[in-house]
Amino acid sequence: MDNHRRTKQTKTNSIVTSSSEGEVSSLEWEVVNMSQEEEDLVSRMHKLVGDRWELIAGRIPGRTAGEIERFWVMKN
Repeated sequence: MDNHRRTKQTKTNSIVTSSSEGEVSSLEWEVVNMSQEEEDLVSRMHKLVGDRWELIAGRIPGRTAGEIERFWVMKN
């Protein structure tokens, strides 16, 4: 018998999530209600820093970057 050592091969597993990677569930895209002050701040900050949602969210207590981005995408 041959005493060959087997080399470990790494398997490449492709993950299929959906037909389009841009798809998200409707629960993730619920409307984000913001006060007029928050909307104004998001608009002004976006003009200054662009799509840096983490930075914008840091200026609005209690808001996450995901909420800010969702608000912006749905409004514009």
